[in-house]
Amino acid sequence: MATYISHLSDIHPDAQIGEGVRIGPFCVVGPDVRIGDGCVLESHVAIVGRTSIGTGNRFWPNCVIGGEPQDKSYIDGATRTEIGNDNQFREGVTVHRGADKEDGVTRLGNRNLLMANSHVAHNCQVYDDTILVNGVLLGGHVHVQDRAVISGNSVVHHFTTVGTAAFIGGGTRCTIDVPPYMMAVGSDQAVVRNINQVGMQRAGISAASIALVKQAYRLLFRNLRPLDEVRQTFRTQLNDLLPIELMTLLDFIERQGKGRMGRQREVIRGQTVESQAA
Repeated sequence: MATYISHLSDIHPDAQIGEGVRIGPFCVVGPDVRIGDGCVLESHVAIVGRTSIGTGNRFWPNCVIGGEPQDKSYIDGATRTEIGNDNQFREGVTVHRGADKEDGVTRLGNRNLLMANSHVAHNCQVYDDTILVNGVLLGGHVHVQDRAVISGNSVVHHFTTVGTAAFIGGGTRCTIDVPPYMMAVGSDQAVVRNINQVGMQRAGISAASIALVKQAYRLLFRNLRPLDEVRQTFRTQLNDLLPIELMTLLDFIERQGKGRMGRQREVIRGQTVESQAA
């Protein structure tokens, strides 16, 4: 399919536009933007800043991608936005480019669905196959790992990590990390309530691994057993042959415990690109 660009859109001549791209009316594409093959900009879409977009992405009306970070320390630094393939950005989604912290990049992977009016702040890392439901707000430096689902009107605090295949219920105020495969809800604070069994099944995780994760949930979050004790229990039970899902969960909680305020990544707050490189 040939590339189509509406004459009612403003596309900078230095922008790199791939094959088979469709750009509807009233879109704006800046000079430092690269758009991969087969992307669709429906209408009223702005893609600005140093933004690189892969193939097969679709942007519904009123999306703003690559805008300046809402960070007072930012002064036109050479920061970027990087987006993978086959993502869906519904109406009113905003994704801000990185501030001059960490590596200066906001990243989204592949096959993510960002529903209407969701927001991805500066320096966030959204992995693959995630869902951000309508009105989800990610603060700066948030990591959302593979297959996580964050339900509508939930807010995620700066530097929080949402683990693999975790599920956050609607309207949750999430100020601490949510471990992999867990379900968390709470209007005052996210509280782990159960495992995300449906999400694990959809991810093709075996029934045996799901049962072990559920056992770990009971020991850690119901019986409140110490992490080292739980890890040793499973090592004895499984002759040190822990499945990857169980290791992922236990290692995540260990890193969380080494962080601050329930957030494993809180320890890097305030670091710049230069300080981390040093």
